[in-house]
Amino acid sequence: MATRQENVQLLERSKTKPPKLYKVILLNDDFTTMEFVIEVLQIFFAMGMERATQVMLKVHNEGSAVCGLYPRDIAETKVQQVVGYAVEHGHPLKCRMEEN
Repeated sequence: MATRQENVQLLERSKTKPPKLYKVILLNDDFTTMEFVIEVLQIFFAMGMERATQVMLKVHNEGSAVCGLYPRDIAETKVQQVVGYAVEHGHPLKCRMEEN
């Protein structure tokens, strides 16, 4: 019985690029309380009290602040969750995303 040797080609790994990241940004308004913004940052962006307070102050003083960088689907979900939560609690807090 003859042994048959097959040519086995190793597949080259194609280098995949990491997904594009998007900034999730909170926008300042004159009605949403600072406490509510801190609550949102803690709930949806897993920030501790100190970091959430720093980001809230940046939103307050500069008009907006980046809350995090995420792949597109996650960023879209974060924006929807924040806006929905704000509406549910009677706040006009706005959140948007933009490509990094």
